[in-house]
Amino acid sequence: MRHVSGGSPRAWRSASLVATAAALLALTAACGQDTGEQSPNGQSVGNQAPAAADGYGADDGYGSDSGDAGKGAGAKAKSAGQLAVWDSKKLGKVVTDSEGFTLYRFDKDTAQPPKSTCDAACLKAWPAVAADGAKAAPGVDESLLGEVTNADGTKQLTIDGWPMYRYAQDSEPGDAKGQGVGGTWYAAAPDGKKAAPAAADTAPVDPAGLSTRKDPKLGEIVVDKNGMTVYRFTKDSAWPMKSACTGACLDKWPVVAPVAKNDTQGILKKGFVVFDRPDGKKQQTIDCWPLYTFSGDKKPGDTNGQGVAGTWYAASPEGKPVGAAK
Repeated sequence: MRHVSGGSPRAWRSASLVATAAALLALTAACGQDTGEQSPNGQSVGNQAPAAADGYGADDGYGSDSGDAGKGAGAKAKSAGQLAVWDSKKLGKVVTDSEGFTLYRFDKDTAQPPKSTCDAACLKAWPAVAADGAKAAPGVDESLLGEVTNADGTKQLTIDGWPMYRYAQDSEPGDAKGQGVGGTWYAAAPDGKKAAPAAADTAPVDPAGLSTRKDPKLGEIVVDKNGMTVYRFTKDSAWPMKSACTGACLDKWPVVAPVAKNDTQGILKKGFVVFDRPDGKKQQTIDCWPLYTFSGDKKPGDTNGQGVAGTWYAASPEGKPVGAAK
């Protein structure tokens, strides 16, 4: 600050306090302090509830509601019969039963060794697929099919070790309403992996350090220079700027390294600052909100981190968590 000759000490101190307050107000305005979450078009975003802590889904905790179950439900496990492959534009190649109903896998299960962690209550929403009578889809190695005994004693079909389920809310062949429920349930590919679109169907890698892409389910979201989805953690804060992801959390959710403003496309520039973390890492922010990627995303277009634990969400171009409840 320039000293004004002849001013009294009291006047100088008053001017200094005014300048400090103005600087603080400017930083506050840059980072924003609105608590509501809005989409880029200004509408409130809240169409996706946080995932339940048990990972089974929402409402009653298992991805089901009190309404009538769909045709995918059944008290007794039903054989898949002749498996088939449905080529979905959004999901890629999806394995179905002989009637065309989508088969799912559960992230909390294991394939090596095969193990089902879906208990009796869970099985009401996610009926097990019986192993008896199941035949591999044409062109798929028969040796990938196996079985495991689940919680109610059923011999459950496995594909490459992963237990297979239907979803009670799928009412018609071709439905895939269970996709992404709880951040743990996903349509299965013919080889037992999670179904995913072919590389040609994903957005191309953008040369900018941070840019956006139009996700078919989430809308406009931020991606890094490799095309990988960028996420927000709802336990963080922008004012004061603070990250609640520390230690082992950073192994799953690596920070987004600093990016120059002129190396971005379609990103809000207000509050586009670098956060000097207490652990020494430097982290890029949008509107002063720390940004991350997810180790569970393996290729451009993946959004496997969306809704995890009800606290992790893809970031909008304004730095909002897309789909988070208010």
